[in-house]
Amino acid sequence: MDTRWTYEVGDIVKLKKPHPCGSHEWEILRVGADFRLKCMGCGHQVMTERKMVEKNARALKKAGEKI
Repeated sequence: MDTRWTYEVGDIVKLKKPHPCGSHEWEILRVGADFRLKCMGCGHQVMTERKMVEKNARALKKAGEKI
């Protein structure tokens, strides 16, 4: 289990592989056994397992953090 970060709604997670639109960044809309993520590039939403997000996460920007 990845204990590097605590995931919360509103956080932006950067994943290893890009979405087909080219964006690597996803906003977390739901946290639990599954995550609902929204692509920051095109707005597409997906449900995925927590395990996949924890395995492929490369960076985490907390909600309200400056860029």
